[in-house]
Amino acid sequence: MNIAYTAYNLLTTGLFLPLFPAFWFYSRMSGRYTESINQRLGCYPPELVGRISGSPRIWIHAVSVGEVSVAAAIIEPLIFFMPESAIILSTTTEHGQAYARNKLRSVATCIYAPVDFIASARKALTVIKPDILVCLETEIWPNWLVEAHRMGIKTALVNGRISVRTIKKYLKIRPLMRETLKHVDAFSMIREEDAQRIKMIGAPPGRVKINGNAKYDILLNRTHAHIVKKMTSLYNLYGDRPVFLAGSIRSQEEKIILEVYRKIVEFFPETLLIIAPRHLERAKHINDMFKEKGFSCQLRTDLDKKNCLRTASVIILDTIGDLQDTYSIASVVFCGASLVPLGGQNILEAAVWGKPVFYGPSMEDFLDAKELLDKTGGGIQVEDGRELAEKAIFYLGNPEQADIAGGLARKAVLSNKGSAGKHAAVIYRLLSKGTKRRAPTNS
Repeated sequence: MNIAYTAYNLLTTGLFLPLFPAFWFYSRMSGRYTESINQRLGCYPPELVGRISGSPRIWIHAVSVGEVSVAAAIIEPLIFFMPESAIILSTTTEHGQAYARNKLRSVATCIYAPVDFIASARKALTVIKPDILVCLETEIWPNWLVEAHRMGIKTALVNGRISVRTIKKYLKIRPLMRETLKHVDAFSMIREEDAQRIKMIGAPPGRVKINGNAKYDILLNRTHAHIVKKMTSLYNLYGDRPVFLAGSIRSQEEKIILEVYRKIVEFFPETLLIIAPRHLERAKHINDMFKEKGFSCQLRTDLDKKNCLRTASVIILDTIGDLQDTYSIASVVFCGASLVPLGGQNILEAAVWGKPVFYGPSMEDFLDAKELLDKTGGGIQVEDGRELAEKAIFYLGNPEQADIAGGLARKAVLSNKGSAGKHAAVIYRLLSKGTKRRAPTNS
């Protein structure tokens, strides 16, 4: 047995056994995580498992909301290739689980993923009995992948990406990564750089392919005129009222956006600001901060109340899964986690609507999206809040230039169409190579 893998198991066991009882007690006392805790241990209720029907069984693991969107894009062609298949979709976070159930309940059985403790991984695989385990993007879990391989279950990493930031971490544990990745049957990566990095940390070169980013396919499928009409009504927009949308903002960027908005309203006082914090618990703090500076504010959830119209100049998006549709009514967009060193956000979610998209210098986690926009000239990088305000004011005052920039941004997304089908084809080919050895049943 590989020394690094043995050390990993000793470490995870040493941490899990003393910490889990405290977490279990906290869950029971607080009422939080009561649904997920058993599933995270690999124990799934019989009625849930009983709903899994069809063959082959394809287990796709996503982490949270963003990865669930990728899963949705890949599931569509998978069902076309294999209409009798059973799709199991697992998430790690509660937000991801809620979003998965809301969007994909009709086509997938949604569960929580097991923690990467060897007993939990074995239990989960034994109960679910997948024919293939598909991990998305950067989800590389040693016990889960090694145990799946040991049980004869095919394994794949699809829509794979290894960022500049994460490669440094993986290289520090390269012996463990090499041992883990040799148990993965296929690597379907987003970009050439991702392919090179996965090889650097131990992926067998012959199993690595480049197939683009699946997320962009589903983005194109969601740009419907009825969404624009719905959002226009929801936000009580009229005439040509400008909308500045700041999406996936991190806490360090909140004051920057406040100052940017203050400068914008000096030139365009009717501008509506929609600010979407990356973490919903920040909504109240943002609300208080803007009110303290004299701005009227409403929460997005307030607009769902009966007879409640949008009247405030600032709306704080405190809901899950609405940001993509809300981009449709923006005049200009800033995507967060980029003016601070946090790797950025997916700028193509706004670009697909044909919007001018601003982002800061930190885009390490979404270089593929940045490169696509750079190729067409549809992206607008800013170095700080001052430059963001200046360029936002320019495009708000020159709508014809905003339309040109937005058109170039959408062109970037169109250039990547078809990647979801390519990733799905990798899964289909793996399953077509022969019948696997079934996972052992409970004994």
